[in-house]
Amino acid sequence: MFDDVRDLYQDVILKHGRRPEHMRRLASFDATAKGDNPMCGDRVQVWVKYGADDTIAETGFEARGCAISIAAGDLMTEAVQGLNRGEVGRLFADFGDMVRTGTCPDCMGLERLKPLSGVHEYPSRVKCATLPWHALIAALDDKQEASSE
Repeated sequence: MFDDVRDLYQDVILKHGRRPEHMRRLASFDATAKGDNPMCGDRVQVWVKYGADDTIAETGFEARGCAISIAAGDLMTEAVQGLNRGEVGRLFADFGDMVRTGTCPDCMGLERLKPLSGVHEYPSRVKCATLPWHALIAALDDKQEASSE
C-alpha cells in the first residue's frame, strides 16, 4: 500500500514537473516576485492577480529548475486560488511542516499538495519545494525577490 501511494505521488510530481498547467506569465497582474535558490540553481517568478475581495483570483509562474520546484509551483498555484493573504501564510506554514516532516497534523487545504510530502526524505530538496512559496509570499508582501535561504 505504501509503495502504491509513493508511486502515485511520484507520478503526480513528474506530471506537474514536465507539463505544468499554470506555468505562464499573467498578462495583467497586481503583484510579482522572483525566487532564487543559489544552492541548486532553481529560479521562479510568480504573478498574482487579486479579486475584488482581496483574495487571489489568479496566479501564474515561470520556473527553471528541477521537477520538484516546478511541480511545487504548479500545485501551489492551484491551492491558493480564492485565498487571502492570511490564509496563504497559514497554508505555506502547514506545507513547510509537511515537506520537512512528511506529516501534516492539520491537513486542511493540503490535499492537492500531499504528493510533495515525500520531499522530507530528501532534506536538501525541501528548499526546492518551498521556493515558489517564498516567491508568492514576497509578491503578496510587495517585495520583488525572495530566496530559499
